[in-house]
Amino acid sequence: MPEPLLRIERLAAGYDRMQVLWDVGLEVAERETVVLLGANGAGKTTLLRTLLGLLPAWHGEIAFAGHDISHLRTDRRVRHDMAYMSEIAVFAGLSIEENIRIGGQFLPAGALQARAEALYALFPILRERRRAAASSLSGGQRKMLGIAKALAGEPRLLVMDEPSAGLSPILVKEVVAALRRLRDGGQSLLIAEQNVKFLELADRVYTLDGGRIGFCGSVAQMHENDALRRAYFGLR
Repeated sequence: MPEPLLRIERLAAGYDRMQVLWDVGLEVAERETVVLLGANGAGKTTLLRTLLGLLPAWHGEIAFAGHDISHLRTDRRVRHDMAYMSEIAVFAGLSIEENIRIGGQFLPAGALQARAEALYALFPILRERRRAAASSLSGGQRKMLGIAKALAGEPRLLVMDEPSAGLSPILVKEVVAALRRLRDGGQSLLIAEQNVKFLELADRVYTLDGGRIGFCGSVAQMHENDALRRAYFGLR
């Protein structure tokens, strides 16, 4: 089998002396969408921050595109074509255009301009308001800008932390629809969420509970497991 785009093995991490992650293993293949499902406090954000180098790994290995990146600085990981969208997603005090330029800061100027135009085509509302402050956007529009900012550097893998955070169910549908277009275009995605709506996008699902991976498989396999159905879908 081909080497996965992202491979995490036996990863442990935490804050000071408090361990949050325990021997976590996870993989994302090229052109695959993986959803990391877990409740608040399960360790999702800690895992993503460790993946991006914002927190140090206590032990374990993180490999991306065949390279061990476990000890690289965050900017070096970004240069390896990995992008991260946090819950906040954007710089509210900057314009839409400035947010996109920051996201593509490692691209040559000409390539960044072409990339920005492609993103405006994907999200037309951003083109119409490109000089407006991000703070003037609605919640859903901010998420669209956050996605565009993360994609500006042409990453091979887009890593997202709770893209549904703070959104109404209608706006969640809009974000899911935007991510579906990216997935169908071949973008590799790792989405940490507690909203099961995002399972519509998933090729595979991991569940995280108490800092440990509990399940890995398809959405159909989740539905076949009575305990998982009750825990995540509220079904009896």
